[in-house]
Amino acid sequence: MMMTLRQLHSYIGAFIAPSVLFFAVTGALQLFSLHEAHGAYRPPELVERLSRIHKDQVFSLPPARGAQAGGHRDHGPRAETPHAAPAPAWSVTALKWLFLVVAAGLTLSTLLGLWMGFTTSRRRGVLLALLVLGAALPVVLVVLQ
Repeated sequence: MMMTLRQLHSYIGAFIAPSVLFFAVTGALQLFSLHEAHGAYRPPELVERLSRIHKDQVFSLPPARGAQAGGHRDHGPRAETPHAAPAPAWSVTALKWLFLVVAAGLTLSTLLGLWMGFTTSRRRGVLLALLVLGAALPVVLVVLQ
């Protein structure tokens, strides 16, 4: 019974690992708003698009943020204020850093789990097929939008 549960755990883990890794990494980027333009900062377009998949399940950028004539992107209206936004409370910043550590731990734990699954399983082909399917299926669904 325990061997069956371990094998089932390995199969499920191999299938969901690509999504877990995706959400851990993109969520970590969003903790500090690295997916949004603010001040002089402009995120790479890929980061914006991956964030859209994480948050809205679409790869395209919103129409207002798409490419404009002249090759530059419009990042929407900016509030012109003479004062900078107030700093968040220390507890908010501490929580963001804690969640960043959690995202890193989740990433490392998932990678270790994959390694353990592949080194201990007799059915590595099944694990590899599930891992590839778990990575390919979301990509196919995003492309079909």
